[in-house]
Amino acid sequence: MELAELVGLRPVPAGGVLVTLTRRCPLRCSHCSTGSGPWVREEPEADALERFVSSFAAADRPDVMMLTGGEPLLRPDLVASLARSARAAGTRTALLSGMFFARSRGLSAPIRRVVRTLDHFSASLDLPHEREVPRGAVFRAVREIRELGVAVSFHLTGTGEDDPYLADVTADIDRTFGGTVPSLVNEVRPFGRAASWARPALTVPDGGGALPCAMAAWPVVAFDGTVLACCNQDTVDRRPVPPHLRLGHIARDDWSAVRTRALGSPLLRLVRTVGPAHLRQRWSPGTPAGSYCGDCRRLGELPEVVAAADALASGAAGALLDLTAARRQHDQGPVTLVRRHGCAAYADLVAAPDGGDRPQRPAADGGRSPHPTPDGGRSPHRAAEGVGT
Repeated sequence: MELAELVGLRPVPAGGVLVTLTRRCPLRCSHCSTGSGPWVREEPEADALERFVSSFAAADRPDVMMLTGGEPLLRPDLVASLARSARAAGTRTALLSGMFFARSRGLSAPIRRVVRTLDHFSASLDLPHEREVPRGAVFRAVREIRELGVAVSFHLTGTGEDDPYLADVTADIDRTFGGTVPSLVNEVRPFGRAASWARPALTVPDGGGALPCAMAAWPVVAFDGTVLACCNQDTVDRRPVPPHLRLGHIARDDWSAVRTRALGSPLLRLVRTVGPAHLRQRWSPGTPAGSYCGDCRRLGELPEVVAAADALASGAAGALLDLTAARRQHDQGPVTLVRRHGCAAYADLVAAPDGGDRPQRPAADGGRSPHPTPDGGRSPHRAAEGVGT
């Protein structure tokens, strides 16, 4: 499963599920949105996760299960078990790693066994990661994983499209892998340990127009087993969860119940179709504007918005509206999606490279992207708040 297909599925409601295996991580990167680290012990119960994934059925399974953390490979037996269970239902498994194991020369036998159960492997690489795991070691490990027959990609983060680090590392990946390994590039958002230094993203759509939220398409299993409709880190960590964004809990609900709630909510259908800012502006114009994701968290508290959603997006008509919006975004392709939710200047790198010339990047002092970006749709790729795969 190549990165372009993985990202291209992101707008499809319940087309995938994001599963957090742990907040533990051997690394302590300065930008980590989840605050993961060596001494953090929050993680869902293995038995509950296995029951939840085993409830995938051929008729309603997600197309892809994305495993993240923390560092998911700290639970290698669980990764392998979940991947095998998902595959039995026809679901493919992708995993994002901080690459702690690359510090040893050569892949260990346990890592090889786990990697072989995956359909896609993505390696986090950015300046904070390189302070703990050298770039050359990451490249060497990714090359070995690729030789096992598993599709690979890089998940890169930087401070913006004018970040010289991003220009350097993307060029290095092209040179090292001959233009054959794709990358998803996001900007660091001010969450977790980056809250004190990362600059905010553009958060309000231009001109009050509709901006559908693809980040509300896939259910997210959080560290405590709660299942949410949103991958924004502030929402994932917030307790209590806003009721309209809570889809259940893996200890009590199976995939079918979670999927039904995700697909059947009129409010979530409109968030995916026109976006939360448009809903607030259109049906609650007296409510002060907040951030894009902040507006979403407040929607359930705005009775006029809830009433409008029930009137417009209930029943078969609402389901068709949701499907049409998702199909339109899917047909626009993964590059367009990353331009909206990730680092626009590097969006083309998500597509499967062919070794040809890349479109020219902005100079290091180039301007910011004009594309509005939601404030921290939590990447299934842990440390960077942007487009989630």
